This record gives sequence, structure tokens and C-alpha cells, in this order.
Amino acid sequence: MLLLGMAWTLPNTLLGLLLGVAGLARGARTRWQPGELALVFHRYPWGPGGAMTLGNVILNTGASLEVPCRTYACRAGLGTEPPVLLADHEYAHVLQYLVLGPLFLPLYLLCGGIGVRNRFERAADRYAATGRGWWPWPAPRLP
Repeated sequence: MLLLGMAWTLPNTLLGLLLGVAGLARGARTRWQPGELALVFHRYPWGPGGAMTLGNVILNTGASLEVPCRTYACRAGLGTEPPVLLADHEYAHVLQYLVLGPLFLPLYLLCGGIGVRNRFERAADRYAATGRGWWPWPAPRLP
């Protein structure tokens, strides 16, 4: 199943690889992180900070994903949750990509892009905080 998901999200992964390789010339460093099922480009030289996932690639502006970060709700002033690990948040996005494949980016943008109102970001924060709930929609109720 994992290999099927990786094949399904391959277009996203290829985009991530293209952007990641461009960052190598500016000092980015790669590392396969099996816990996140992703090739991570650490010290990625572009972006506002933090990390961005594209398929099985994570572009991280920092030196490690093992750092605490505030949830989107906390950043927006909507709560006072404790920090979560950036690695766990980005892993939730990898799982979302494995299921949605090439549909992920259009759905993510339709849900509002980067921000607290985006159900993908809320689900990733929930997963990072609890280890559950990475899927951005409620599970269907069976009769």
C-alpha cells in the first residue's frame, strides 16, 4: 500500500525534488528520514521559515525537523496549545499526500492555502499534538 501511495504522489515528489535540488547550490543538505517517509532538504535557502511538504519531499529552512513549533491556531491567537514537533506536523502532510496524490495541492489551495482555516493544516497540527487525526475530513459514519 505504501508503494502505491508513493507512486500516486510521484508528481508532487518530483516537484519537491526539483525545488530541493535547486536549493543544493545554495547550501541545502539532504537526508532520508524514514520516520517521515521523506527525503528532507535541510537548510533550504528560500521561504519564510519552517517547512513545506511536496509528496515525499520536505523542504525545511532549519537544520532539523526535530524542533518544537507553534500550531496554526496558537499563531492565530485562537488557542494556547503547547508546541508540537515540526517533524510530526510534516509527516501528517506526507500521509495526506500518499492518499490524495496529485489531488492534494488543488484541494489544499481550495481549502484556503497556508493558514489556520485550512483543514489540512488543522489536521496536521492535531496529528502532531495527539498522534491521531491526520485525515482532513471527518470519517464517514457507518449505519
